[in-house]
Amino acid sequence: MFGSVFSGGIVRKALEKDLLEIHVHNLRDFSSDKHRQVDDRPFGGCQGMVFKPEPIFKAVEKVRENEDTPVYLLSPQGKQFNSAIAENLAQFSQIILICGRYEGVDERVLEHLATEEISIGDYILTGGEPAAWVIVDAVSRYIPHVVGKRESVEEDSFQRGVFDHPHYTRPRNFRGMKVPEVLFSGDHKRIEAWRRIKALEKTRAIRPDLFNDLNSEKRGNNDESD
Repeated sequence: MFGSVFSGGIVRKALEKDLLEIHVHNLRDFSSDKHRQVDDRPFGGCQGMVFKPEPIFKAVEKVRENEDTPVYLLSPQGKQFNSAIAENLAQFSQIILICGRYEGVDERVLEHLATEEISIGDYILTGGEPAAWVIVDAVSRYIPHVVGKRESVEEDSFQRGVFDHPHYTRPRNFRGMKVPEVLFSGDHKRIEAWRRIKALEKTRAIRPDLFNDLNSEKRGNNDESD
């Protein structure tokens, strides 16, 4: 599942340049029974199967390089993944992602092994593997030299708490749909102001929660300056 995902694009190039390493571990390799079982029925009665703690503990203990290595359980119940978390994770020399499956994972994994639960959204996947792809891809962008121009990362949506501004390229007039004249003004301050306004308008229309957070932060800074 992971081989095809990381065989192309920026992540593949980063792997070839040894800018990052990705290691995938099969939990069945850490099972202690002859059937290589990693799940079992939940105590108390419930539908589905639950990941057993033993294989997960053994796997993490085997691959973890040091005690500072964060261990994240991928779960729809976790903290919402965002660009701030991605940027923070890029500072670690190693991170471990546990891909949840079935009805869930034995709670002792979360209580005594995992640093935290992370979710990529309020929806259910068939497994944590796609969530791991998303996190690896997002985190890799913050590793130096993975993205050609650092400015490309710094100007992305969410980096400044708002969506990215609109982008245009040739032709200037496509089927009567024209590029805004301000972009041809040559006035860089005016262009930057226009881009900021458009970014804020888009953020307010699509994600009013982000826009309100931005206003709250601005008001807080003004109070401090007073």
